[in-house]
Amino acid sequence: MTRQWMYTGALALMALCTQCGVPARQEVTLHDAQGREMKVPLRKALPVDAPRVRYPGFNPDTLILKAGSVRREGAMPLPCDILLERDVPIRLRDGVTIYADVFRPVGDEACPALLAWSPYGKEIGGQMLDDVPMRSGVPLSATSGLEKFEGPDPAYWVAHGYAIVNPDKRGAYMSEGNLLYWGHEDALDGCDVIDWIASQKWSNGKVGMTGNSWLTVSQWFIAAERPEHLAAIAPWEGFCDHYRESGTRGGIPAPEFPEMIAETFASAHGMLEDQPRMIVERPFMCDYWEDKAARVENIEIPAYVVASYTNSVHTHGSFAGFRRMASKEKWLRVHNTSEWFDYYTPENVEDLRRFFDHYLKGIDNGWEQTPRVRLSVLNPGGTDIVGRAEEDFPLARTQYHKLYLSAADSALLTSLPADQAVSEYQSDSARHEVTYRYRMERPTEITGYMKLHLWVSAPDHDDMDLAVRVEKLSRDGQPLPDRTGNLIAATGLMRVSMRQLDETRSTEAEPYYTFTTEQKLKPGEIVPVEIEIWPMGLYFDEGEILQLTVGAYRPANAAIPFGSASISVPRDGFTYMPGQKPVEMITVGGNATQCADPAEVVVSPATHNAGRHRIYTGGEYDSYLYVPVIPDNTMK
Repeated sequence: MTRQWMYTGALALMALCTQCGVPARQEVTLHDAQGREMKVPLRKALPVDAPRVRYPGFNPDTLILKAGSVRREGAMPLPCDILLERDVPIRLRDGVTIYADVFRPVGDEACPALLAWSPYGKEIGGQMLDDVPMRSGVPLSATSGLEKFEGPDPAYWVAHGYAIVNPDKRGAYMSEGNLLYWGHEDALDGCDVIDWIASQKWSNGKVGMTGNSWLTVSQWFIAAERPEHLAAIAPWEGFCDHYRESGTRGGIPAPEFPEMIAETFASAHGMLEDQPRMIVERPFMCDYWEDKAARVENIEIPAYVVASYTNSVHTHGSFAGFRRMASKEKWLRVHNTSEWFDYYTPENVEDLRRFFDHYLKGIDNGWEQTPRVRLSVLNPGGTDIVGRAEEDFPLARTQYHKLYLSAADSALLTSLPADQAVSEYQSDSARHEVTYRYRMERPTEITGYMKLHLWVSAPDHDDMDLAVRVEKLSRDGQPLPDRTGNLIAATGLMRVSMRQLDETRSTEAEPYYTFTTEQKLKPGEIVPVEIEIWPMGLYFDEGEILQLTVGAYRPANAAIPFGSASISVPRDGFTYMPGQKPVEMITVGGNATQCADPAEVVVSPATHNAGRHRIYTGGEYDSYLYVPVIPDNTMK
């Protein structure tokens, strides 16, 4: 099947509702990799002149940005002259035109390019670090301000002989069409742009992809299509399965975070794929959600993958993508900070350049000698282990242990309690959780995948939404925040009615669910559930406490004030010399609450919690926490 045939992009204007006489919602027809049609609802996007989306205007032009000039006050001055081709049209396979900014070295020498694929704006846009408290630790002066949100800084990369291509993907800002999320057709758009880059006179024919979050998710999908000229990728934290890792983790629909992101998008010509609504209306696995799971097994090109244990959206997918891709040349680095801070830390940028220099420029710089895995292990209250060389993840020397829950004394034990006992909490009350503790008898490292095997019942209802945490406490039972004040926890979620396992893909340490059927609880029924807990690396000193918390799931507050920061840039000229401001500046931003249509906002559905939850331990009920212990520091 050709790409031209696969994309219809057809906007289905539905007939009037025969019962109510009002127009039904609009839909788009998408196709997955097998050619199956999917009808997907659309919603309005913000107009490009909305303050929240911070659009600096449409201005096709070619400029030389002079060394020493700045994009905005306080940003890093440019280290070299940069040729900027602004709002360059790129025609996709179905005739749709999108627009990109291209930053590249001045001169005729061919160079490799790095593609940053997202709908966030070509530089400033609806989401920026300025909206985040303390810019997530990234100083304003650390980057030039030419970078798109979560993308590579053109000032650094052009100075080292690379082009940076920042498109507004289909439907974003002035680009034509409807704005799509990830999936097969969006990935084909990315392939079209890679083909276009390789055809340019300034290109050496090799393209890499880099960036964090959305820009990482895009890499999983686009690389899986195997575009000819994509030579290497650097996924820097991002999920690879939207249903299982973000929108419906554990079978619990959670549109809060996707809704927050959707409200920041702008489109001049089209509408927005309403993925938050799909989370609520399509709670079971289906063709649509299968299309939102990247086929990472298809990826064979070199990859530099970055992960962390503490990202509530990206942790699982970052590790899963690394493990599942077919690339023989792949590296994993697990950091101990935050995604944005890590991405813009100078030594990490230099490390990434060594990777791209090797694969996009052919430089023999010894990159292939880099340890396959560089691991961090978190030690709240102490000193983290950072950059420990390993051969793979999870670690081959892992020794798994069962810690059995004991409701009788709220403990975790190394052997099954002989007597049965029950823990109970009221799921719809303030005290909606219970805890169990294990005190370490010796220094212990727990790194890898955990699971919780529980026997549960809901005497007053037919379902349960469960949330679990595994965390480290001090010797006297107090929380141990990290250096930024955050508490470190490995987490798991489970809707009990969605507990059916896919036996072909589940392992002893990693349950994998089908999410295709619902198994409601019968009155008085006690059932076992296997709760997947995302990867973690934690170090415990002797006497410190591992605490397991089991409770009723509560929807999270996903609010980040995207759009709140006011940003001032030149109306013309793009950059200016410090102290010599242009005649006219424009200020964009300053609104974190705009949305295209309040009536289309998707809110969290009610949980499946009501009344009492019971957890059964001991005797015939072998409820246990399965923990990955790394020798030589083992539990007795």
